[in-house]
Amino acid sequence: MFERLISFFKELPGLDSAKKKQTFSDEDPRLAAAALMFHVIEADGQQHEKERKRLSDLLSQAYDLQGDDLQALIKAAEAADQESIDLYRFTSVLKRHLDVPARLHFIEVLWEMVYADGDVGEIEDNIMWRIAELIGVEQQQRVALKLRVAERAQSMREALASLPKSEEKNSAEAEKAK
Repeated sequence: MFERLISFFKELPGLDSAKKKQTFSDEDPRLAAAALMFHVIEADGQQHEKERKRLSDLLSQAYDLQGDDLQALIKAAEAADQESIDLYRFTSVLKRHLDVPARLHFIEVLWEMVYADGDVGEIEDNIMWRIAELIGVEQQQRVALKLRVAERAQSMREALASLPKSEEKNSAEAEKAK
């Protein structure tokens, strides 16, 4: 799953210019995508350190950002999410920069973030519906992506449940390392 997230972020436009500048404008799709990810992981009212670390690792690897540059993106994305009164500020940027397959992939990535804690709440589901609608992903596609990610998450939980405790711990540690 983590590799899919990294692959998606590497394909976002703006990466070439990212190495030249230290700031992230409102039109930067990296900022928009990261801000929406913050919005999704905070939707259930709980932001886990695991989710923040995954987001940080993803952004670092996808955009080859380290240290101050990485922290600048994270800080800018979190602030942008907290300051925004709606999702349109971010979804409009992504809709302009992403073609239809990339939009579908982004929604799938967001569903993976939602399912990371093993539960999908009503608010998370509603936010995903709004984001998908705003970037032009139809209901049927959104639901199909949700079901696909839910099946993968369930398969992963079942696989972990069938492992002996020592192997389960090692698998969980390997998943964290990704």
